[in-house]
Amino acid sequence: MGNEGFEEMILDHYRNPRNYGRIEHPTSAITEYNPVCGDALHFTVNIRNSRIEDIKFIGRGCSVSMAAASILTERVKGMETHEVERIREEEFLKSLGIYLGPVREKCALLSLNALKKIAGGNRDES
Repeated sequence: MGNEGFEEMILDHYRNPRNYGRIEHPTSAITEYNPVCGDALHFTVNIRNSRIEDIKFIGRGCSVSMAAASILTERVKGMETHEVERIREEEFLKSLGIYLGPVREKCALLSLNALKKIAGGNRDES
């Protein structure tokens, strides 16, 4: 897939986010905020036996942060939490397939940072 295909994938996930919404009674929840650009994402997750059974997110943000959240929630559903903790930032950014400057990288990594906190047991009570 050329860079153009990846850009289209990002736009598709932004316009039609997967796993958008809230889980009614999650086992874990977390909100991540990027003060530089104002992006805010809230994740609700159901984890059973260290496996992510379901995951949803809501929030507001730029196309990159919203698309990255959509892409990542698709990827981690069904994973064990220790697998989520091992996702490397560089690997995730590369999987998006587009060049992002340092500020936009923070937007893309907002969701990964949140999910690593949940996977590691650092959760909000919200």
